[in-house]
Amino acid sequence: MRTATRTATRTRAWLAAALTGLLGLGATGFTPGFTPGSAPASAPAGAAHRPPQPAWKRCDFDARLECATVRVPLDHARPRGRTLDLAVSRLAAEGRPRGVLLAVNGGPGGNEGMGRRAPLRFADSPLRSAYDLIGVDLRGTGASSPVHCEVTTPTVPFDSRTPDSSFAGLWADARASEQGCARAGGVERRHIGTVSVARDLDRVRAALGERKLNLIGYAYGSYVAAVYGTLFPHRLDRSVLDSVRHPDWTWRQQFMAQAVAIRENVGDWARWAGRRDGTLGLGGSQRRVMATVERTAAALAERPVNGMNRTAFDATVGSLANDRTRWADLAALVASLEAGDAPSSRAAAAAAETGAGTGAELRPGVLEAATCESSWPREPGVYERDMRRFRERYPYGLGMTRAQPWVCAFRADSPQPPPRIRGAGRPAGLVVQAENDPQTHRAGGAAMAARLGHPLITVADDGSNEIYGRRGYRCVDDRVDRYLLTGRLPDRRHTVCAGAPRPAIAED
Repeated sequence: MRTATRTATRTRAWLAAALTGLLGLGATGFTPGFTPGSAPASAPAGAAHRPPQPAWKRCDFDARLECATVRVPLDHARPRGRTLDLAVSRLAAEGRPRGVLLAVNGGPGGNEGMGRRAPLRFADSPLRSAYDLIGVDLRGTGASSPVHCEVTTPTVPFDSRTPDSSFAGLWADARASEQGCARAGGVERRHIGTVSVARDLDRVRAALGERKLNLIGYAYGSYVAAVYGTLFPHRLDRSVLDSVRHPDWTWRQQFMAQAVAIRENVGDWARWAGRRDGTLGLGGSQRRVMATVERTAAALAERPVNGMNRTAFDATVGSLANDRTRWADLAALVASLEAGDAPSSRAAAAAAETGAGTGAELRPGVLEAATCESSWPREPGVYERDMRRFRERYPYGLGMTRAQPWVCAFRADSPQPPPRIRGAGRPAGLVVQAENDPQTHRAGGAAMAARLGHPLITVADDGSNEIYGRRGYRCVDDRVDRYLLTGRLPDRRHTVCAGAPRPAIAED
């Protein structure tokens, strides 16, 4: 029994480590447990229509920042009704500011509690001389008024290649998860969506006494910024959309595109490894390398090695393939496992640091609320068809989970659907997109740039998500800095920048 327990623990650790770098639109059943927050509940009716100025004080988590609360309507269609509190932060400009620059994090809900820390990304950047830098814990997240789901226990163990016999259980698990979210989320849950978030940002703008907002949106935040510009084009100044959600996709299409992007990265890695068979020994072509990967996966399904089963292996292959700098690590991992040896990549060290869940009864519920703002199929057969296809073609990384049933298939009420993204009336901005982003597929960046008429900066041969100010890519940072500081856009409609280099291993 103790041996089985240790093996299961190692397997969970491998999975947690492998999936750490993937998008927080998480796989159902992988939430390890959360400690409920203590943010205040909704305030009673009667709040003023125009928010008062924030009462700034030093943040308790970083003395460089000032923190405050901005009260916003729960339902923006009823501005004098019940309210929510938004936790906001400010890093004051070192000179005379030209305005405020608000950074919107990814998610929805994926950067729990990180919104107020966003200004620290730019603490040592040239932006500090020109802007008051603003961060916000979006509604339902962090220190803002929370939205919760009950923690439910899946009946189907997570499997990257779930058999048909478990499909009914996945459907039942998703239904139970939705019921738990509905019980815990209350009326607030109906108002967790992109339109409400965009309107919240406009209330923050008003509370700060600003005529216009400058926005940087990362991942889901890019979509929030795009919706803000559609709703309030005359109140938007400069904007940067980084790692972009596709303007026309439903949330289900966005989920499924992640698995496709990861599989594309695995294929790119296999092609690279196949040209270095003399060094890596995985096969002399992309096809042969993929055959080695699949043989290894099949062997691990029968006999895990040091806690690494097929599901953990699939997750690790997807995670490491996304990062070009880790391609040699992935090759070494596959080679060692094919030989039956214990895995020795850096993922093992990361996995060893992963602890068990807290056993909390509630967890953050923003993801399961906001993603229901677009339509979802309600017929089990649709999910079953797609799960079979993804099991065969896209098992790596988040893989098959991206096609599984989701809580929204059972949702009785949904947030207000977002508007069609429009470019009319808004100032020109910038779009930044990595070519091989596994979380927001490159198609999103190209489509958003075309829709808005914005110049596009592509980071070639790179699997990063959230680029500007985070990866050290001067080609990107210099162009975005220049635009935000001077308003000058790149001379070309499409600029291509180099990403992180692949390992320096010569071809055969």
